[in-house]
Amino acid sequence: MNRRKNKLCRKKWNIRCIYCTDEGKDAQLLSIQINSASDLIKRMEHIEIRKAVPDDVYKLQEIGRATFYETFSPFNTEENIKEYLCHSFATEKLKKELSDANSGFYFAYNGKTLTGYLKVNWGSSQTEIKDANALEIERIYVLKEYQGRKVGQHLYEKAIEIAGERGVDFVWLGVWERNHKALRFYLKNGFTEFDRHVFRLGKESQTDLMMKLDPGKQKKTHEKIF
Repeated sequence: MNRRKNKLCRKKWNIRCIYCTDEGKDAQLLSIQINSASDLIKRMEHIEIRKAVPDDVYKLQEIGRATFYETFSPFNTEENIKEYLCHSFATEKLKKELSDANSGFYFAYNGKTLTGYLKVNWGSSQTEIKDANALEIERIYVLKEYQGRKVGQHLYEKAIEIAGERGVDFVWLGVWERNHKALRFYLKNGFTEFDRHVFRLGKESQTDLMMKLDPGKQKKTHEKIF
């Protein structure tokens, strides 16, 4: 990702986005800093969900790194966060994921502002359970400034809509055991814990709670978590 795209990101979101030189094995983090964005629009406009396409790779990289850093940097070491951001949001890796027929990325826009995103997987692209009749919600992330404004709820409802279209038996996901806000959100929507697994963040092993939902039995919630 070049410096020009990073400048565009800063201008658009008032966030100094994270970028790496991800060619070859020498990927290095060049800069990482999230600034307060007090002049972002406070009044929510219509939230529009759009499917991401391969040409959106840099938008996905920027929103992905920014939201992950905002969410998890207070609870993890800078070294582990940097390693994860450079690996998981490397340009070539995202290009491959965007072209995967068994995955889908969706952006949430507030007017012209990209505020969050969703990633869902099915079939062989699911990260753990490979059940042909299941759908995985791998990621729902919203910029901190827009949390509590139902952006995440719109993204979640999109995932449930896709599950209905695909006629799956259940939807599942993994949530870090210390992410109490997300856990509360999914419990309110009818998810139940069925297992646990280990998630590697840099050099640290963390525990994720695995949760699932029968789409036909989902609960409705208006709690402003995301």
